[in-house]
Amino acid sequence: MNAAFEAAAPSFAARESFIELTARERARRLLDAGTFRELLGPFDRLTSPWLPLQGIVCQADDGAIIARGSIDGQPAFVAAIESAFQGGSIGEVSGSKIAGALELALRDCERGRTVRPVIVFETGGVRLQEANLGLAVIAEIQAAIVALRRHVPVVGVIAGMVGCFGGMSLAAALCSRLIMTRQGRLGMNGPEVIEQEAGIEELDASDRRRIWQLIGGEQRVASGLADRLVDDDADAVAAAVREAFSAGVPPVHRSEAVGRYLSLLSRIDPDAVTPESMRLVFGDRGADTKESE
Repeated sequence: MNAAFEAAAPSFAARESFIELTARERARRLLDAGTFRELLGPFDRLTSPWLPLQGIVCQADDGAIIARGSIDGQPAFVAAIESAFQGGSIGEVSGSKIAGALELALRDCERGRTVRPVIVFETGGVRLQEANLGLAVIAEIQAAIVALRRHVPVVGVIAGMVGCFGGMSLAAALCSRLIMTRQGRLGMNGPEVIEQEAGIEELDASDRRRIWQLIGGEQRVASGLADRLVDDDADAVAAAVREAFSAGVPPVHRSEAVGRYLSLLSRIDPDAVTPESMRLVFGDRGADTKESE
C-alpha cells in the first residue's frame, strides 16, 4: 500500500453515505445525537387503506418518517420519505403525516416556540393508486411550507436514489433553503415520463449523463434552483442543514421572485436549450457554492 493511499484511507473510512441510509436513519443523522423520537412510527400501524385494494402489501408507516428532536440544541423535526416503499410516492397517509408535522410546527412558531423543520425529499410524486387524495395532501404540504417559512427557514434535502419529481418538486421549490448532492435530481417530470409522453427524440431516459446534466444537483445549484451542493456524506449533509438554519429566513424566497423569473424566462430560446445556456441565463453560482469536503 503506497503512502498516498494510506493517508487517504482514514478519511474515506470515516465517511458515511447519506444516500445509502434509510429514511429513518437519515432523520436520526440530521438531528442532534440522542434526541431522535419518532412520531406515528411503525408500531402505530398507520397504513394506507387503499393499497390492499390494489393487491399491494402496506408498509406500517406508509413510507414517511416523522421525527422530533433538536438541531444545534433548538427544537426541530425531520420528515423523511422512504424511497424503498412505492418509490417514495405520496399517498393519503404519508402525505398527511408530513402536512400534519408542518402544521404542528407552524402552531408552535405562532405561539413563540420556534421549531426547525427539515424535509428529506425522495419521491417520484403522487402515488397513482391514491391520485386524487395524494394530490390534495401535496397541496396541503405546499400551503403549510409557505405559512411556516414566514417564521423559520424550511430546509429541504434532495440526495438520491430517486430524486424529487411531480407535485413534491414544487414543494421542494417552496423551501427556504434547498440542499442537494450531485446524485440528487430535481424536476417536474421524471425522465421516463418525458420519454413516454414526448418520445425518445425529446429525451432518452437511458442517457444518464444527459439526465444529470439537465436536472442533477450540480446543475440545479449552478442555475440557482437549489442553494447548496454537498458530497454524499452524512456529516456534510447534517452540517449544511445546520448552516441553512443559521442563515435565517431569506429576504425573498424563490417562489416570490416572480418578476425576476419571468424576465429570465423571456431570454430563453426554446429551440436552443442546453445545460450551459441555462446556467448562463440563470447565473452560474458554481463559483460561489461552498461544497462540503
